[in-house]
Amino acid sequence: MKRYEQLVELLAADIRNGRLAPGARLPSIRTITLQHGLSASTAFKAYYRLEEKGLVRARPRSGYYVIGPPVQALAPAGLTGLREKRKSAHVSSRLDVSELVFSVLDEVRHTDIVPLGSAFPSPDLFPLQRLGKSLARVAPRLHSWEMVAHLAQGHPALRQQIALRYLALGLAQPTDELIVTNGALEALNLCLSAVAQPGDLVAIESPGFYASLQALERLNMKALEIPVHPQDGLDLAALDKALERHPVKACWFMTSFQNPTGTSLSREKKQALVALLAGRGIPLIEDDVYGELYFGERAPWPAKAFDREGLVMHCSSFSKTLAPGYRVGWVSPGRFGERIARLQLMTSLSASLPAQLALADYLQHGGYDKHLRKLRHAMEAQLASLLAAIARHFPPGVRVGRPAGGYFVWVAFDAGFDALTLYEAALAHGISVAPGPIFSARRDFRHCLRLNYGHPWDARLEDAVHTLGVLARRQSPYAGPGI
Repeated sequence: MKRYEQLVELLAADIRNGRLAPGARLPSIRTITLQHGLSASTAFKAYYRLEEKGLVRARPRSGYYVIGPPVQALAPAGLTGLREKRKSAHVSSRLDVSELVFSVLDEVRHTDIVPLGSAFPSPDLFPLQRLGKSLARVAPRLHSWEMVAHLAQGHPALRQQIALRYLALGLAQPTDELIVTNGALEALNLCLSAVAQPGDLVAIESPGFYASLQALERLNMKALEIPVHPQDGLDLAALDKALERHPVKACWFMTSFQNPTGTSLSREKKQALVALLAGRGIPLIEDDVYGELYFGERAPWPAKAFDREGLVMHCSSFSKTLAPGYRVGWVSPGRFGERIARLQLMTSLSASLPAQLALADYLQHGGYDKHLRKLRHAMEAQLASLLAAIARHFPPGVRVGRPAGGYFVWVAFDAGFDALTLYEAALAHGISVAPGPIFSARRDFRHCLRLNYGHPWDARLEDAVHTLGVLARRQSPYAGPGI
């Protein structure tokens, strides 16, 4: 065995047995060379190999940090609940998902429930006191006329700050085209109403964000489910075939850190997606609320970056990264701006103006990028802790995604497993999970779960994952101890 391989095995063993905990920083290259009498190139080779194994991740100008022990990764197709007989698209003409979704969401509001099924990260990760100072500073300067003058599209100060966020990505989005909304969910719903009518067919992801299903249900539209693969994201080949066969009026997709799978489309696939839809003149509603929560060195480009026809409506918000309770989102609407603005005036009028000004002040003076770096590091460490706990406690053979951002993990058990049964049993033990059927118009993915790693890891979460593992083993052929 070569010397770098010996070092890899030594460090990998320390990670697997917990001596090097998730989030821990590995010794510097200088330290490791002195400790083991190695050359710097040998040490670097060992660290590169650990990174390839998915055990560590490099942080720019900081070093290498432990992700956690390996769990079986999701395969490219079929293993997330995409049944072999239905890898193609499927039309659901009648949607009835809200009761199940509301039942799941109602439970996670209680503070005594362990929030592994929550759709939100921990509020403890956000600079709420600093935001409060911004709100206190801008409120006395808010004139009554401003409350009326900026109803239609949002306050120019905030729209300018949002435009600067786009510019930092290398995208020029004119400030006067942006529309501020009551969170991203309103932006998404306004976009949908702007381009589709009751009875129309809308392409969505499968598994996909349950709010898209609820929106279609509310507006009496039909869903065309396009399969999502756990490593490659949306199946563009299946989408292409579906568009040839069905009169799709719009698409609603999450291209980065998709909810619930956590997967992302590559830059090349995003470009191909935009080209595919542009060739048919089909609008794309792009849900990009997790785009700032990336773990790598660079933010992923949205599909909007490749839009040349004005067909992509890019929606995002500050709810997942900065201020959940402020309910401020936005849309870069492409050619549909006037229609969306009028729909907003007919429904909610505008997002809260004090909240808009507070966010604008924070974005200008509060150190948003510093906060984001801290938040990303926290999320990545929490992901490592969750994956390590799953590896310790869940039944053999479970398959788990390893997202590169966001705060959701998609877990697939063997065929025949019932996530709804686990959901009910977990609630009896004070634990919430998000069962796979809430992410499908047909209530598929019954053997899958979505777990939230957006909360600081502690003994309560560790115990909850242990309990889930015990409950899951009761449905598996592998015997496990009782609780």
